[in-house]
Amino acid sequence: MEPHPGRLPHMEPRAWCPAVAPSIETKFHVLVGVTGSVAALKLPLLVSKLLDIPGLEVTVVTTERAKHFYSPQDVPVTLYSDADEWEMWKQRSDPVLHIDLRRWADLMLVAPLDANTLGKVASGICDNLLTCVIRAWDRSKPLLFCPAMNTAMWEHPITAQQVGQLKAFGYVEIPCVAKKLVCGDQGLGAMAEVETIVDRVKEVFSQHRGVQHT
Repeated sequence: MEPHPGRLPHMEPRAWCPAVAPSIETKFHVLVGVTGSVAALKLPLLVSKLLDIPGLEVTVVTTERAKHFYSPQDVPVTLYSDADEWEMWKQRSDPVLHIDLRRWADLMLVAPLDANTLGKVASGICDNLLTCVIRAWDRSKPLLFCPAMNTAMWEHPITAQQVGQLKAFGYVEIPCVAKKLVCGDQGLGAMAEVETIVDRVKEVFSQHRGVQHT
């Protein structure tokens, strides 16, 4: 994990003047949100695969519970959590981290999205850094979410309602898959494969570049 100082390391202004810097091409900024599902074990692999895509810059926002499933040393990008929000803000002129992250990102990818955070986002609850970023998200930009939970939780009627609410906000689901889960149950609820998620990010990135060049 890259250490980060008191200011945001990658939040420099991105409005280049073509007449001054015609050859400079800005990076496509992907903000990865990770929540407290066991699928958070795949965060290091996911970040590694995203970094393999030329032109992408990645930053991670984690919930506290998600930290249980991975080692920060295995995540080679800047990683923010709840403490950073409060440590950076001391007075009125200081940055508000969840707003700066929202401005910085071109795409948000929440992978995995656990049942608890799904319920929070669907209800508008924003009680940590990640859910504050989502609540403040610019809905003209894409947000992809990857549900991940136990099969019994996935099959609860409230889950379909909450996923439907996120879609109504304009967010895009990368559906979960059926497999034998870590708990031993067999069925739907596992996070989509990393390759599938990365392919969807590549699609969004390709569309973004197409718009820029038209």
